[in-house]
Amino acid sequence: MGDPVRSHTGRAVPLRRRSVDTDQIIPAEFCKRLGRTGYADTLFFRWRDDPNYPLAKPEYAGASVLVAGPEFGIGSSREHAVWALWDSGFRVIIAPSFGDIFRANATKNMLITARVDEDTVAQLWDLAEDLPETAVTVDLTATRLQAGPLVRSFEMDSYSRWQLINGIDDIDSTLLHQKAIAEYEDRRPSWLPRVSKPGDPVGMETTA
Repeated sequence: MGDPVRSHTGRAVPLRRRSVDTDQIIPAEFCKRLGRTGYADTLFFRWRDDPNYPLAKPEYAGASVLVAGPEFGIGSSREHAVWALWDSGFRVIIAPSFGDIFRANATKNMLITARVDEDTVAQLWDLAEDLPETAVTVDLTATRLQAGPLVRSFEMDSYSRWQLINGIDDIDSTLLHQKAIAEYEDRRPSWLPRVSKPGDPVGMETTA
């Protein structure tokens, strides 16, 4: 189990782009590394020479909230995209919509994906550009975000919220039913394949 995530407060980076796919977040050539860390230098790698690239601007140093356009994280299923964002210090992504697999990967890594309408995103972009020191608070319990005078509700599916608030990943969620799983396995005829348990003989069939 990870640490529960009930809210996050940090400064925001305005990413005025839409349909950002996972190859733009982290190019495929950087996905050969092993482990979940060491990807900060690969985030948005192909955009780094763009003079308008917001993450390179000093006023956004240390920001932990990324505000993007619709369809953020579409494309391939690479979990490295989430790792690159996390390694770069981001803990919240705010956008009107996300790629489904990206959103699922984000939840597994305790990265908040908050959905708001495009008008709210535009207001957050303007606020982050005009007053980059403004703190943005995303409250998972109340499903509400606040940035200066701006207060809005956001959307997140209930299961993802439950996982983040309780610090539970998919494996933890399965283990919550460990007693029921063990009881089911005990009822199965011995000649059927079953999941092994601690203490079972080495080499027994473990195919579920």
